[in-house]
Amino acid sequence: MDEALSAQESIFLNIKDPLHRFIHGIPKAELHVHIEGTLEPKLMFDLAKRNNVALKYKTIDEVKEAYQFHNLQSFLDIYYEGANVLITEQDFFDMTLSYLQKLNEQNVLHAEIFFDPQTHTERGVSFDTVISGINKALDIGREKYKVSTKLIMCFLRHLSEESAFEILEEAKPFKNLIHAVGLDSSELGNPPSKFLNVFKAASDLGYVSVAHAGEEGPPEYIWEAIEKLRIKRIDHGVRCLEDLNLICELITRQIPLTVCPLSNIKLAVFNDMKSHNIKELMKAGLIVTVNSDDPAYFGGYVAENYLAVCEALQLSKDDIYTLAKNSFLASFLSEDEKNNYINRLDNFVNSF
Repeated sequence: MDEALSAQESIFLNIKDPLHRFIHGIPKAELHVHIEGTLEPKLMFDLAKRNNVALKYKTIDEVKEAYQFHNLQSFLDIYYEGANVLITEQDFFDMTLSYLQKLNEQNVLHAEIFFDPQTHTERGVSFDTVISGINKALDIGREKYKVSTKLIMCFLRHLSEESAFEILEEAKPFKNLIHAVGLDSSELGNPPSKFLNVFKAASDLGYVSVAHAGEEGPPEYIWEAIEKLRIKRIDHGVRCLEDLNLICELITRQIPLTVCPLSNIKLAVFNDMKSHNIKELMKAGLIVTVNSDDPAYFGGYVAENYLAVCEALQLSKDDIYTLAKNSFLASFLSEDEKNNYINRLDNFVNSF
């Protein structure tokens, strides 16, 4: 047994609670995580010191106390400030490798990871620096932890489509490292249709498309993402239940939702986890997955998100299995790769 699997097994066996052990041990994928959102406060302080960047917070506890958000924008204000400590290739490497170590601890076998190059190029950090640091960590993750990954380059929707075109051009030399393009940042007032032309250009270059929609924005934004951007997956999408025709369309087209429960609570999309609609989404027949979004800010990685919804909504082990299976089915892996991971999932569940 290799070193990575031995570490996983050790962690798995040390978890006393059966539900926690099942959730941590079950093979799963993550399809909605922003790599900049995995920047834990301690690493943020370490990088600030290394790069001589002044933070407005004096201690790690003070940073954590600031993580009280009332909407998406209140989070983004702190998120972008935290990103200021990311300057060198080593910084992006350290942050990414730290996230991959967490995946290994929670038996996440595959991850499709967002990165926001405009967050960095806008402040003078080169595209090369960003993607080289991330990719070197991903290479180590594949070798050391056996975690397969795909990168999704997001356009920041609060910026112009012209800016998105500029970053699409900058990405061309690194086309082989990027699988898909996405759309994130401030949703309200920035509908998917604002980026119609750049998504068409990205599609012509061979990129798959995804988009954040229906988190704070209305169901109409989901419709736009589907019909105008031709996306393959909706990130968040929890407001689709407000439109019966939209639910039918998502089911007919088999468009998955990458739901992020802890994020939804922290950003006041729902009042509390008992009010979350993920169980209703599943009952409606939608392809639902569980993800962490920005785990350093929202209080948990994938396993913590599974635990939160299971405990609040009394999900069964069959529900957990379905969510884990969906995470592979909704991925951009090949059919053979999906089948391989699902076989591992089935073997785990049958032997638990």
